[in-house]
Amino acid sequence: MIVLSAKVVSIKCLYLFYITTCLTCQVTGFQNMSTSSMASIQNSTDLEKVEMGARSQLQSASIHKSQRQQTLDQLLQGYDPRIPPNYEEDFPVKVLVQLHITSIDSISESNMDFSIGMFLRQNWNDTRLKYTALPRLKALELDSRMMDKVWVPDLFIANEKQAHFHVVTVPNKLMHIYPDGRVHYSVRITATLKCSMDLRKYPLDNQTCYVMMENGYSTDNLVFDWNPLPVTHDRRLVQVQFHFGAMQTLRCDKAYEGDIDGRTVNYTCIMLQFEMVRSFGYYIIQVYIPSILIVILSWVSFWLDIDAVPARISLGLLTVLTMTTQSAGARSALPRVSYVKGIDVWMAACLIFVFSALIEFAYVNVNSRVERRRRASSHPIPGPMSSDLQCQNGKETILKKKGTVFRRLNFFATSREKARTTDRFSRFAFPTAFIVFNTAYWCLYTFWTPNPSDVQ
Repeated sequence: MIVLSAKVVSIKCLYLFYITTCLTCQVTGFQNMSTSSMASIQNSTDLEKVEMGARSQLQSASIHKSQRQQTLDQLLQGYDPRIPPNYEEDFPVKVLVQLHITSIDSISESNMDFSIGMFLRQNWNDTRLKYTALPRLKALELDSRMMDKVWVPDLFIANEKQAHFHVVTVPNKLMHIYPDGRVHYSVRITATLKCSMDLRKYPLDNQTCYVMMENGYSTDNLVFDWNPLPVTHDRRLVQVQFHFGAMQTLRCDKAYEGDIDGRTVNYTCIMLQFEMVRSFGYYIIQVYIPSILIVILSWVSFWLDIDAVPARISLGLLTVLTMTTQSAGARSALPRVSYVKGIDVWMAACLIFVFSALIEFAYVNVNSRVERRRRASSHPIPGPMSSDLQCQNGKETILKKKGTVFRRLNFFATSREKARTTDRFSRFAFPTAFIVFNTAYWCLYTFWTPNPSDVQ
């Protein structure tokens, strides 16, 4: 009995230990589950906060966007772009103009024009476009499709031959509208403009060109004026033929007879006048130096023997033809003007020098040929002289014949010596005359300032 009771007690103890262990495991599992659930709850709370912040930002952005839309709708509601500002008032609209030059190229002397690329900027006030300032928004930036719904000045370039707007990839223009009704409008233009050039000093000349801007409204409704900073240009602007000189902004208001009763109507006009100084380094290398070398080459003829006829003729003709060809090439790109240009004076003088060298050879050759011809005619003289010795009055006849031969030989020697003297004189006279011409030419065309009114 005691043995059975001991077994029962041990079984009960084991059972109690098992139950205690199970309860402990369950309690530990519940604690872990509660910790993980608390962490998940906290994470979900953070996500809800982030989502709420994003929703609030989206809501504020949508509010601002709707404010812009409402502002634009209110601005353009009842707005008529056909009528300029202040049309019903007693004072005109004042438009400030500014030019930003991006390029100047394709300067053509034959066509008397040049090509310019620029941004044309205009500022004016339109009281119909006033609005309440929006937070964090300095000005309304309009799309190119909406710009057509706003009035802009009808500015045109008076001396324009051909022009176009840039539309790649969209029209290159912008418009900003400020809360006080001020409008800033900019458009990109490339134009070919007329420029009346005075080529009397070409290629040592400076040309004065201009950009003249007018409009179709009279000064009673619209007036152009220059911006306080009227002209700017790109720092990377590089010109091959010219470089910028002095710039000047002017007013050129015009009066036209517009009414039946003969009353004149005034129209506003502004003009940018700028000087372009020609870079003549190209002409020094391609025109002046080659022509100088050709003239010097023609002087080689003076150092050749007077009997070297083929060499001197070939050299003279070669220099004359080369100078003629170069002169035609230098003037090929120039217009057919009635006055004399600087390049014409230079080419004509060089042609005269090489032609004079050819004429000098002709003179020397004539003297040389006369001497040879008369020497040939003097060879039969000794025969008659020997027959005259047999005459009674032989002494007198011999003296006469000898005197005639001596005079002929003296004349022959004088002609040949004259030819050689001409060559020796030309070796120094031609270079001296060319140096004097160069001095006068460069002094004249460097310091001379022609009067534009003298050009007809």
